[in-house]
Amino acid sequence: MSRHNRGRHELGQNFLVDTSVIADVARLVEAADGPILEIGPGDGALTRPLSRLGRPLTAVEVDPRRAKRLAEEMPGHVTVLNEDILFHRLRGKPAVVVGNVPFHITTATLRWLLAAPHWRTAVLLVQWEVARRRAGIGGASLLTARMWPWFDFTVHSRVSKRAFRPMPTVDGGLLVVHRRPAPLVAEREAYQRFVHQVFTGRGYGLREILTRSGGVPAPVVRDWLRAHRMPANALPRDLTAEQWASLWETVRHSGHRPSRR
Repeated sequence: MSRHNRGRHELGQNFLVDTSVIADVARLVEAADGPILEIGPGDGALTRPLSRLGRPLTAVEVDPRRAKRLAEEMPGHVTVLNEDILFHRLRGKPAVVVGNVPFHITTATLRWLLAAPHWRTAVLLVQWEVARRRAGIGGASLLTARMWPWFDFTVHSRVSKRAFRPMPTVDGGLLVVHRRPAPLVAEREAYQRFVHQVFTGRGYGLREILTRSGGVPAPVVRDWLRAHRMPANALPRDLTAEQWASLWETVRHSGHRPSRR
């Protein structure tokens, strides 16, 4: 193992070394126009092919030694910043965010990204199960359901753990996130309170959760479930982005407002 592939355990560094995966990521980024922000470039496995696109590229690396070395190697249109991505404030308007996200800060990084303005597309290497849950495969997470009206999550491919050095214990997944040009829901704060209320509510299935914990009138719940051909014992994680938006609109028009707890 070369010195460049010796990741620091405390930084969660598992470097991408599979050239076919690197080329795949670069193609996805190339398909989205505009400036690029790279999360955790490490030794530049992605930075180098991305720099050849000729677009403004900002790479944010927390390891000072690697940041310094990479900055010395990159052409003028590439800016390398020695910063923690979780504290980085976007400069300008990056159109594309890309990165091999350290597995131990995946959720924190996604929360940071989804709260950040301006960007339109994100191409992220994350844990396989995280990629699946974010895309709603096998059941969506609370985070996904809260953000679905504004973002579309898609799993592009599964990435073998053998594509990384040092090799992690689980496979990765290539997750592509697009900011929706037109949100499915207008009221973000109230909608997100509602989703949290439903996900954490008690009851056997959606019908009980919505009526007992959510305070939604039983006839409203019954009619919505029937219209969407959903069984009464369906769970919050079973809903799609469009179903969440429809449920919220139905509940909102029924006069119910989620609590501010």
